[in-house]
Amino acid sequence: MRSRFYLAIALFVALPLWSQVNDNGTAAANDAGADDSRMLTPAPVSGAAYPMIPESQERSNYLRAGVVFNTAYSDNVLGGITAKPVSDVDYSVWPTIALDQTTSRLHSVLTYSPGFTFYQRTSGRNEADQNATLDVQYRLSPHVTASVRDSFEKSSNVFSQPDSFSGASVLGSTQVPTAAVIPPVADQLTNVANAELTYQFSRTGMIGGSGTFTNLHFPDPTEVPGLYDSSSRGGSAFYNHRLSKKHYIGAQYQYFQTLAFPTGPEFETQTHTLFVFYTVYLKPTLSLSFSGGPQYYQALQGALINSHSWSPASTASLGWQGLHTTFAANYSRTVTGAGGLLGAFESNTASVSARWQMTRTWNIGTAGNYAIYKDVLPVISSTSSEGGHSIFGTVSLRHPIGQYFDAELRYTRLHQSYSGIPLIATAPDTNIESISISYHFNRALGR
Repeated sequence: MRSRFYLAIALFVALPLWSQVNDNGTAAANDAGADDSRMLTPAPVSGAAYPMIPESQERSNYLRAGVVFNTAYSDNVLGGITAKPVSDVDYSVWPTIALDQTTSRLHSVLTYSPGFTFYQRTSGRNEADQNATLDVQYRLSPHVTASVRDSFEKSSNVFSQPDSFSGASVLGSTQVPTAAVIPPVADQLTNVANAELTYQFSRTGMIGGSGTFTNLHFPDPTEVPGLYDSSSRGGSAFYNHRLSKKHYIGAQYQYFQTLAFPTGPEFETQTHTLFVFYTVYLKPTLSLSFSGGPQYYQALQGALINSHSWSPASTASLGWQGLHTTFAANYSRTVTGAGGLLGAFESNTASVSARWQMTRTWNIGTAGNYAIYKDVLPVISSTSSEGGHSIFGTVSLRHPIGQYFDAELRYTRLHQSYSGIPLIATAPDTNIESISISYHFNRALGR
């Protein structure tokens, strides 16, 4: 896992040097909308999340640093480890540094934020965390673009992460197999990496391919009874055709393999999906996408289970980035090997995220998610997981205090129903109220 992250860092360092050598006056990536010859990569195949920062707050070529102090009250810090939910107050501090660079060929964003969380009563849960993301987009030539994205997180409390869930990412494509169940407080390591290459071979034609890797690891299994380590890998290839300036259609083939690692034979789920997609750009910053097609899946567990069948898969998504408001929503139906669970599941998920700058000094954000997982295996082994559903919602209010400080209030509620998972079955609800104070400064680069 570390080797993949260090490789991504090496790419981050090397690409700016490469761009200096190949600076031949090609159009900047940010000016794509002004160049009618350049095609866009629609949301169903781009692999990127919809932007959740209003246009008026966007900036590039900057160095940002700061620190976030957060205190939160939770009515369920131990999940189902105890028969009765345990409440506690935690305190966390998150130093943060972010580097955003843009040239005529390159756009790269690197963010690193270590964290330290302390509990008032359950001090055995005190933990040092890590959070790092890398996003690089590079134009190899006027018609070839490469992108690399990597996100690594070592957390003990997903709700104490900086900006956790208040601006939850919403994708326009089918969801990559990730954690289906959220442990309220448990050590876990997650890594999601994606690489993509696109080639526009004509004014109206584009092809591309991508590879994706995810990993979920629980260092202490006793903290998450009923959940298991898992990993997935996959790839896709697509054809994208521009009907007009606003209308795009195309097709995509997608493959995923998900492995879960209980005690005994591992569970394996493989899926092959063929999507046909359509995207319309109602405005340069407002798009609507649909995709659907047949999916073939196969679920394996040693000699115990070998099940395969066909199922329909579909997605629909909307993204809008206004001057003071952003909104994104996604619905996805697919068969997948859900992260942390054993078996193959028919998943129906819906996500929404919005942010509104009400005034110059007041900002409100909200996010929500609904997911239901239904086991599709006709034969269930004694170790396989049962399906379930979850509902999540959060709302936050942010206000600056002077030039360098911000204050934020946040309320989060999580309900999970998984009868076969002891961690969730006895304590399905979590409510969290938090307040944070952040200090930050920005410095322009290259000026």
